[in-house]
Parts: sequence; C-alpha cells; structure tokens
Amino acid sequence: QAQLVESGGGLVQTGDSLSLSCVASGRTLSRNGMGWFRQAPGKEREFVSAISWNDDSTNYADSVKGRFTISRDNAKNTVFLQMNSLKPEDTAVYYCAARASPYSSISDRLRNFDYWGQGTQVTVSS
Repeated sequence: QAQLVESGGGLVQTGDSLSLSCVASGRTLSRNGMGWFRQAPGKEREFVSAISWNDDSTNYADSVKGRFTISRDNAKNTVFLQMNSLKPEDTAVYYCAARASPYSSISDRLRNFDYWGQGTQVTVSS
C-alpha cells in the first residue's frame, strides 16, 4: 500500500506560478505511472496531467497544456506539477494519484489510478 502526500498549494493571483509536490511512502512507485487530478467546488474530479513510470511520456488536459509541466524524481519517490500562468479557473483541490501496477501505460482516467493523496488547495484570485 502506498501513501501519497501533496504539498505546495496556496493562494496566488492570476498569472502567478505554483509548484506542487507529491511524495510517496509505503512502497516505491518508481515503476508506476502517476498523475495529477483536480476538483473544483461543485464539479467532478478531472484529469490534469500524467507521467509514465520511466518519464518518457507525459499527457496534459487541453486546459493546462503549455502552462503546466509534470515531472518526477524516482530516487525521491516524488512527482511534481509546475503550474505557470495560473488562471482563476485553475482553482481547485489538486490530487496526486498513482497506478498500482508497474510498467502500466500512461493514462488520463481516474479509474486507472489506485492510490490517491488527500489533496492540496490551489486558489487563484482574479
């Protein structure tokens, strides 16, 4: 079983940047695909970005493409989400997620992720 803990959220203004981190413990996830999702008030949780286990493939939601960058440091069991040019519509709770099966293909679907963090709040003021 893996535990994921996100950090780095906060209150920023439009156009600012934030960097989210997600540290995994309990088991190594260096061979597992990982991703970021978000959930705004009154909305369903949605895909933001994903990264393959070996860092050779990434995927982004159209709404964040060109502004967000996902990366990972397998030696530290950590995945990052660099968010630039933030907009008020980026306001949400951001969740880190990991797939349980090693070497699995990159995915943007919630049901393919088995481990979830508690989330970190990102608020972008206009």
